[in-house]
Amino acid sequence: MVVGDVTTAVDVLVLGAGPGGYVAAIRAAQLGRHVTLVDLGAPGGTCLKRGCIPLKALLSASKRYQQMRADDLASMGIAAETVTFDWTQMQLWKQGVVDRLTEGVRRLLSGNRVEYVQGTGWFINAQEARIEGEYGSHRFQFEHCIIAVGAEAALLPDLPYDGQQVLTPEQALQLPELPASLSIFGDDYIALELATLFARLGVSVRLYAPGAQILAGIDATALRLVQAGLRKLGIQVKIGAAIAQIVDRPLVISNGVQGHTGSLHLQDIGARVGERGGIQVNAMQQSSVPHIYAVGDCAESSAHYPALASIAIKQGKVAAESACGQRVQFAPLVTPLVVHTTPELATVGYSADAAAQAGYKVVSGRFPLAANGRALTLGADNGVALVVANADDGVIVGATLVGPRAGDLIGQAALAIEMGATLTDLSEILYAHPGLGETILESAESALGKVIHIMGKA
Repeated sequence: MVVGDVTTAVDVLVLGAGPGGYVAAIRAAQLGRHVTLVDLGAPGGTCLKRGCIPLKALLSASKRYQQMRADDLASMGIAAETVTFDWTQMQLWKQGVVDRLTEGVRRLLSGNRVEYVQGTGWFINAQEARIEGEYGSHRFQFEHCIIAVGAEAALLPDLPYDGQQVLTPEQALQLPELPASLSIFGDDYIALELATLFARLGVSVRLYAPGAQILAGIDATALRLVQAGLRKLGIQVKIGAAIAQIVDRPLVISNGVQGHTGSLHLQDIGARVGERGGIQVNAMQQSSVPHIYAVGDCAESSAHYPALASIAIKQGKVAAESACGQRVQFAPLVTPLVVHTTPELATVGYSADAAAQAGYKVVSGRFPLAANGRALTLGADNGVALVVANADDGVIVGATLVGPRAGDLIGQAALAIEMGATLTDLSEILYAHPGLGETILESAESALGKVIHIMGKA
């Protein structure tokens, strides 16, 4: 590129290289479009570089440390007299995972001939954007633009983030040293995972939940198991807390996000924006300006989807395909949610209570991990599989899993719901034995009244 006010024409301009942006760029390139992807730093966005992946990496490391110290290893004949951890080395390992994935995304972009420009961009008008970055100032004229600039932690006017005493979840993951104690405000999966991570490593954790319960809408049976796990880690939970009354420091706040759209000059293109900075979109991810799309955390639709990378990835594909003339839309029936606590929790669709409130005549099944052979061989009998169906036709409408690999197994339930599968369909499948997947089979059989490995319907 040449420095100066030169205009380059592209088919698709993508602003933001997080999960939604880089996926959209690659998909548009696969469909034969000339694509330029713009981001201030390396590709990957918040999820890969500062959020999901770093947190899951540290959770994995802390879980192994916790398991080595667990009393139940002695019953397996395993004794580890001295187990220590090095937070600095743990951080280095986490960064190695991030770097490897970032390089993988970079290679995918290059292999698909996506032009990558480091810089920040904003709209000049509805057909052009200005990019300030590594090559100075440059203008891009586009046929379609996909906005995927993500979001940032929602601001609280009276509690500005300083990275030391009041922290965002991202900042908490970058602490150079572990504090002796830590307070966390929030009742979502991020708050619970942060509490779990630090408690496993010996930090005294207080979790302040603003709502009537943690993880609103989760099945009560499953929630009790998660709460018991929090107590076992020594996490103190206070329900109905007001943030203004929390004097403990350091304090991590998980209070949702707001779209990182303030610098895009959206007013110059007439795009409609919601209260939290989200760009309002339709099912094809189109903004109020039809050739300009928005995906991921910076998008806002009537369905109010949560801020999850899985949603951004799918929306990125939809936006790219729609921009290339395909008739597609983002309309999932259900959205899986995974919480990496001890035990792990995963849910998709309705709980039994929520299904009843939605008007379904509900039939449900329950199967405890304590009756599953594979769970016992893993030394993990503290869990349950719950399935919810419409009693009139047996169609699956929800499932909740608590226990090891719950996040991996929940995809099977999501597929069943999307395909309109019934309890009978689940009960007719051959499952590997011994396997954790058998808990889904037996929870379906429990709902049908023909469960084998427990006495009667649980």
